[in-house]
Amino acid sequence: MEKYYYALLLAGSIAIPLIRSFESRIRFRSKWPALFAGIFVMMAVFIPWDIIFTARGVWSFNHDYVIGWYIFGLPVEEWLFFVVISYCIVFTYEVLKYFFPKLFFPKTAFYLTILLGVLFLLLALLNMHRIYTFVVMLLTGILALWQVFIRSDKTWLSHFYITYLIILIPFVIINGALTGMFTEMPVVSYNNMENLAIRVFTIPVEDAVYLMGMMFIVQMVYERLR
Repeated sequence: MEKYYYALLLAGSIAIPLIRSFESRIRFRSKWPALFAGIFVMMAVFIPWDIIFTARGVWSFNHDYVIGWYIFGLPVEEWLFFVVISYCIVFTYEVLKYFFPKLFFPKTAFYLTILLGVLFLLLALLNMHRIYTFVVMLLTGILALWQVFIRSDKTWLSHFYITYLIILIPFVIINGALTGMFTEMPVVSYNNMENLAIRVFTIPVEDAVYLMGMMFIVQMVYERLR
């Protein structure tokens, strides 16, 4: 059963959101075209990056915990990771909007986005010798400041940030399971020479920024098409 570990984590993550997608109030099923378009665009950015980083040894996958099907050097579970996690995030976002439609703080979202963008870019410039830190901070910093330019604070950024905070809880559990929190050996191992070597439990701190970068891309396309 070990080889199904990563796959079962993904199946468990998406089970409830997928079942509830056909619920009549939120009608998430009707939003699938915009969602999957957003996921496609995000994967067009993140998958090549993932392939290159895996080839360069920035991170690696434990063959004992994956089924054994690989596409361009990545386990098929890694490809599905981007689909499953994005699906769960946007589903959570829609649920939050449905039950708390007035949860809206544009000024706070605006200044928070500037702060995050500048912080991420500064961290990128200070860590150009650490490829994971540099790339994830640079990309997410640019994406954050782009939200300021297109004024996403006036529309969806408030619910975006609350969704991000909510998602951090299952993110720690799932990513912790992948990075060795519950197993003798991790599913995904990181080369600490390429990151800050700061961990939250077993999770590199860069992974939380990686998650935000994913969310920014998916959400921008999703909102534009919806």
